[in-house]
Amino acid sequence: MNKDTLDQLFDHLQHEFDVEEPTLDHDKRFLKKLNHQELAYTTKPKRNIWMPFIGIAASLALLVSVFVGSQEQSNTHDLASVSPEMAETQNFFDTTIASELIKLEKESNPETKLLVADAMMQIQRLEKEYSALKVDLSESGNDKRVIYAMISNFQNRIDILQNTLKQIENVKQLKNNHNENSTTI
Repeated sequence: MNKDTLDQLFDHLQHEFDVEEPTLDHDKRFLKKLNHQELAYTTKPKRNIWMPFIGIAASLALLVSVFVGSQEQSNTHDLASVSPEMAETQNFFDTTIASELIKLEKESNPETKLLVADAMMQIQRLEKEYSALKVDLSESGNDKRVIYAMISNFQNRIDILQNTLKQIENVKQLKNNHNENSTTI
């Protein structure tokens, strides 16, 4: 910029500059505020003496729970631990049961609430039996009777879910028939 444009700029902005003098104690107030801020930053926060011990205790509790959990898992076997074919069988049953449970959830409504609750109670009972069968399997050394009982348990769960879905479908049909009859009368 040349000198003429700078002069014009300052002439134009002349009334907008702050040219007032600060009060006499301005520097004292400024230094007081500055010192107060320094004190706020230099004071150390109080440390809680127990924090390191709590962290150590939590770490130990985690390690113990992982160790105990791994010991329990190594003591019980499931169907997949018997052979690769049984692993495929268990995978098939698990996916089938999961898909049937999803269907059951989609069909659940206030009219079928009791049917779904009853089915879920039966499924939970069979899951508890399966847990006991896993213990039996590890104790019996892969006894074929226990393997057959485990497969039957899976089949029973699927049967319960499919029967419940059929009953829900029947309830829907009865409701539709009742609605059709009531509107035509």
